[in-house]
Amino acid sequence: MAHPLMFDSDDPLLARVRSIALALPGAGEKISHGRPAFFTQKVFCYFGGSVRADGEWIPHDAAVMVRPDPDDEPALRQDARFWIPAYLGPSGWLGIDLDDSTDWQEIAELIDASYRVTAPRRLIADL
Repeated sequence: MAHPLMFDSDDPLLARVRSIALALPGAGEKISHGRPAFFTQKVFCYFGGSVRADGEWIPHDAAVMVRPDPDDEPALRQDARFWIPAYLGPSGWLGIDLDDSTDWQEIAELIDASYRVTAPRRLIADL
């Protein structure tokens, strides 16, 4: 059974994330579990996610989920803006919500760091 789409393809926040992610060498986009996922050989960024709290699913539809640089991860986990996504959290992934006050330079840096954690060395060298 396919997952239902959980995003609006015309979402301007998705458009910003898409422009950042697809500017990286070898990056592509696919739908994974109903959400846009940006990848090379492995996924480095998802648009949207969810957390499970007290048995309830809490959607974060306007968000990015990334794998931060291991050196930065402890500090980011202490930052209240970040949340631990369902399923991916135990693997080191973090989510951050997007809105009108989003610092897009910070989002670009997070996506870049996640790319560097997951992409093949030959693609990282192209940066």
